[in-house]
Amino acid sequence: MGDAMSGKSDPFEASAAALGYLYQLRMALLVCVENLQTGFDWTVAIEAGDDIETVRDTSTDWWQLKHRAPGTRMTDASSDLWKTLRIWATAVADQQLILERTNLFLLTTGIAPEGTVGAYLAPSRPGGPRNEAEALKLLNAARTKSSASSSTAVANFAAWDALDTNQRMNLLSRIQVLDQADDITRTGSKLHGRAVLAVSRTHAQAFLQRLEGWFFQRCIAHLAGMGPGPVTGVEFDEVFDQRRNQFRPDSLPIDADVVDLTGDASEHTEKTFVRQLTLAGIGNRRIRMAVRDYVRAYEQRSRWSNENLLRPGELGDYERRLVEEWERRFNVMVDDLGEDAAESEMREQAKKIYAWVEQDARSKIREGCDEAFVTTGSYQMLADEIRVGWHPDFEARLMALLEPAAGR
Repeated sequence: MGDAMSGKSDPFEASAAALGYLYQLRMALLVCVENLQTGFDWTVAIEAGDDIETVRDTSTDWWQLKHRAPGTRMTDASSDLWKTLRIWATAVADQQLILERTNLFLLTTGIAPEGTVGAYLAPSRPGGPRNEAEALKLLNAARTKSSASSSTAVANFAAWDALDTNQRMNLLSRIQVLDQADDITRTGSKLHGRAVLAVSRTHAQAFLQRLEGWFFQRCIAHLAGMGPGPVTGVEFDEVFDQRRNQFRPDSLPIDADVVDLTGDASEHTEKTFVRQLTLAGIGNRRIRMAVRDYVRAYEQRSRWSNENLLRPGELGDYERRLVEEWERRFNVMVDDLGEDAAESEMREQAKKIYAWVEQDARSKIREGCDEAFVTTGSYQMLADEIRVGWHPDFEARLMALLEPAAGR
């Protein structure tokens, strides 16, 4: 940690800058999850008034977060302390911070040793009660002793110097120092514990990954000015509930980034399922849609399998049902055509079978999982394995196409 007295930089803090930002996001998510217990009338934002800002009807919480190496001590001269005081003192001077309605939290994974400012501004604990007057004395003494000349230290002390004694005491009365806080890993474990309560231990990690993914993207959009304002309690409850419902016994999660996949038809021209479509006379626009559904279904099914979200044999049973539904229609088509059907007739009937796949085939892997691409994309996967087809003579025609390629 940087030291305001020496002006030296902290190698750990510099190397852990990215980790600090992730910690900020994860802590903000934890604040949202815990706020759900209080109702929905709140908002949470990052990099608004502070690292994290929570607003309710009658009060606001500002959080300064310091993710530090194990064993780091926050002394009376620490830059973590003085930079935080500078931010809050400046906000008071600029009338951006109404002390009477704002709770100020300095949360650090480091240690505030007994007898230091941090200890005196902590909530009452076994080492002693809060003592804002003593904290003020120590801060003033640290300021007087300082010989630091770095631009950061000068700015930190200037903000403190601009406050009179009453303003300093009013500021300290709103501050709580929370030391030895959970680091990013333990914060993740705490979130995992909340997820277990929401969806069971088996699905907790998969649920949390999706919730974190949404929250991180939501915060990025907000910071980039491309999305709505702070996360609201109502919004977060809806997203939390939606994600949780995807892990009910009768459902499976559909991931937003999977839904966004489009696929590139030019990269799949040699795939067997595309050959099947060409054989049936399906046009290029529909082939592009087929590639899109194939890519989405392949990716989503792979995730379900990798995350152990599927029951033993469930995928095989689902594919059996798809094949049997296709067989009923395909066999009727073959019988109606007879042995002497012209190629134009066969293609016409093949298009009808495939139109059924596109428009009406909606056999669900689970009742609550009703995304159409799961079915249509799964049929493309089966067509790629030549387990289903559209042209009445698809097996023989494909073998004639594929055998020369296999022999090369």
